[in-house]
Amino acid sequence: MLKVLIKAMRPRQWTKNGFIFFALIFDKQLFLLEPFLRTLEGFVLFCMVSSSVYLFNDIADVEADRNHPEKKSRPIASGELPVSVALITALLLLAVALPLGYVLSPAFALILTTYLVINLLYSRWLKHVSILDVLIISFGFVLRVGAGVALITVERFSPWLYMMTILFSLYIGFGKRRAELNLLAQGASAHRKVFEGYTIPLLDQFITIVSGMTIVAYSLYTFSAVNLPANHSMMLTIPFVVYGIFRYLQLIQTGYAAGAPDEVALKDRPLQITMLLWGLTVIAIFYLS
Repeated sequence: MLKVLIKAMRPRQWTKNGFIFFALIFDKQLFLLEPFLRTLEGFVLFCMVSSSVYLFNDIADVEADRNHPEKKSRPIASGELPVSVALITALLLLAVALPLGYVLSPAFALILTTYLVINLLYSRWLKHVSILDVLIISFGFVLRVGAGVALITVERFSPWLYMMTILFSLYIGFGKRRAELNLLAQGASAHRKVFEGYTIPLLDQFITIVSGMTIVAYSLYTFSAVNLPANHSMMLTIPFVVYGIFRYLQLIQTGYAAGAPDEVALKDRPLQITMLLWGLTVIAIFYLS
C-alpha cells in the first residue's frame, strides 16, 4: 500500500518544484548554508502540497482516467489505491505542509496556499477551458519561482527570470497538449473536454510563437540582466537553451513525448545532457567568473 501511495503522489513530478531554487542560484547564494537550507525545506514542503494536489486531481478524474490509454494504470484509477486512503493522505500532507510553511515564512505560506487554491480550481473547472488551462499551469511555475524568492533575502534577482519561466512553461504546456491530442486522436474530446478547443495545427502555432519568444527573451536576459558578468559570458548558455527547445519539439513531432514533460526529460538522454551542461555552465559563470 505504501509503495502504491508514493506512486500516486507522483515523485517524478517533484522535479517541477526545482524552480524554487532559481532565486538561490541566480542571486548567487547557492553555496550559502542558511539560504540553501531554507530553500531545501521550502522545496520539501512544496512537494508535499503538490502531491496533495495530484491526489485530489486523481480522485476527481478517476472515471475519466479509467478510459485513458495511459492514465488508467494510475493507482486510484486502477483500484490499487482506495479513494479514502488517497483523500486522507492528501489532507494530512496539507495539515503538515501549510503550518510549517508559515513558520518558515508567511509570504511562502501565502504562495503555497495560492498554489493549492489555484490547482483545486484547475482540477474542478479551469482545466476544461482551453488556453486558460495552460496559462494556469504556467502560473504554477511562476509561483514556484516566487516561493524561492520569498524564502531568502534577494539582492539582485532579475525579473527577466519570471518572464522566461512564463514563456518556457507555456511552451512545455502547449507541447504536452499537442502530444496528448496526437495520442488520443479522434477520441480526445471524449477523454477531456478541453481538447474540443484545440487542434494540432493550432497548437503548432502556439508552440512556434512561444518557443521563439522564449529564445529571444533568454538571449536578451543573458546580456541585459544587472547581476550578470560584464563580459556577457552568460551568452555561452544560449546554445543549450536553443537545443533543449528544439529537442523537445522534435520529440513531440515524432511521437516520443506522449507523457508528461518531466517524464520525457527523465527518459531522454540528450535532454538530460543538455540540462546538465546548461546548469554547470550557469554555475561556472555565476560563481567562478
